[in-house]
Amino acid sequence: MTTLSPENSLSARWSASFILVKRKPPIDKTEWDAFFDENGLLAKSRDSICVNILERGLHPFVRTEAWKFLTGYYSWQSSQDERLTVDSTRRKNYEALCEMYEKIQPLLENLHRNFMETRNNIEYQQGFHEMVMLFQLMVEHDHETFWLFQFFLQKTEHSCVINIGVGKNLDMLNDLIDFLDPMFAEHLRGKGAGTVRSLFLWFCFCFQRAFKSFEDVWRLWEVLLTGKPCRNFQVLVAYSMLQMVREQVLQESMTRDDIILACNNLIDLDADVLISAACLIYAELIQRDAPQPLKDFFL
Repeated sequence: MTTLSPENSLSARWSASFILVKRKPPIDKTEWDAFFDENGLLAKSRDSICVNILERGLHPFVRTEAWKFLTGYYSWQSSQDERLTVDSTRRKNYEALCEMYEKIQPLLENLHRNFMETRNNIEYQQGFHEMVMLFQLMVEHDHETFWLFQFFLQKTEHSCVINIGVGKNLDMLNDLIDFLDPMFAEHLRGKGAGTVRSLFLWFCFCFQRAFKSFEDVWRLWEVLLTGKPCRNFQVLVAYSMLQMVREQVLQESMTRDDIILACNNLIDLDADVLISAACLIYAELIQRDAPQPLKDFFL
């Protein structure tokens, strides 16, 4: 049996309480403002705020400001005056980047005939255009969209980038199924070695296409930003989604393509239900003697 650290024991309690207790109303503007003193300095622990976000979520009126802290756009130790300076600096840096790009774009087009086509094709494959749209809907200014998206990728360890995080997520998803559900793992292997790896779009779009509303997408993404209840929570989310089709896959004579179709047909999901299920999987994982690669990935 794995020996649990105090932090992991607390995470298990968070997971259990999240499953059993109906979610309280999200953090609203009044409560969010009360987290800071008269100088705008944080008066409550960052950890407790992140736990509250995991368990309750954020009201739309505070989401933009809260995400600036969650992504690292703002430091949790900053004052109100310091944040005004940060905003100004990030705007100027963004404008400088845009000006630089405008100057070098003609050169790139001359040197590489397919530059524009290649650039647009890479954006499409990664699904970044759809993800960026949700950031544009959340914030008012272009520089906020740019920096929040960049910091989101960093904070989530580039988990939705094909050549960086997606492959690692798929490997760990395979390992997680092997450990927690070996019968299902064996069944999936019998359908072809690439069955699980064919679910890469879940990670490329950070599950955006699985939810019934943008609010649900933002709800999951802000949980990923908290780092609660663990790192790489997105893989537990994917595992929970696979469990939704498990019985259908085992009972029906489904081909590999049928399984992938069933997974892709998981739409209109409720974020709270999915987060709750993934928290339960985490609570199970940390109380079992998981292989070291899984411990390193999640714990």
